Amino acid sequence: MPGHHPARSRRAAERKGDVRERAILDTCEALLADKGYDAMTVGDIAQGAGITRGALYFYFGSKQEVVTALVARTVEHLWERSRATAQADDPRQAIAAAMRRTVELWNEHGLVMRTAIDLSLTVPEIGALWSRTADLFIAAITAVLERAGVQPGTEPEQASAMARALCWMIERTFYHASQESREELREASSTCEHIWRITAGLAA
Repeated sequence: MPGHHPARSRRAAERKGDVRERAILDTCEALLADKGYDAMTVGDIAQGAGITRGALYFYFGSKQEVVTALVARTVEHLWERSRATAQADDPRQAIAAAMRRTVELWNEHGLVMRTAIDLSLTVPEIGALWSRTADLFIAAITAVLERAGVQPGTEPEQASAMARALCWMIERTFYHASQESREELREASSTCEHIWRITAGLAA
């Protein structure tokens, strides 16, 4: 019946829109590897996604908006993959699992994560996404430290302050190591894990 077509068309359009948006973001991620943020253009992204520039502007207003959406997709994936990692009752196991997962995530999404870090100071939306992601990881690290017996609180020797320092140390260490090789990333992870365990009083 004619009355049924609009709903079916809307569902089809939504599905098509999802596919196109995913193609745009996937193309953007590939172009970051091939050309870098500064060199790639909206035309490059549209061509790679198999659409016109005009069609791309239906979804995103600029290259910056595309990259922001790519960062948003990536950090959502980071949190989905990581949120349960540090919840093991044994703090040693939680730390080891968290560092393994961090290596996997940087191997898979290191390029987008480095781009997010590079742009976080100049693109407010990306800065907010990255800061929120850091806050989530800081909360998880804090919980592990407290389970290990570190005193709760925000003073320099207390769990929250230590967790914040650990989070940003890990971010910067992995940022540099991920540009070198997977082996460098594994070694960086081992070092960060050792420092985290010392901070938690679990060095022995």
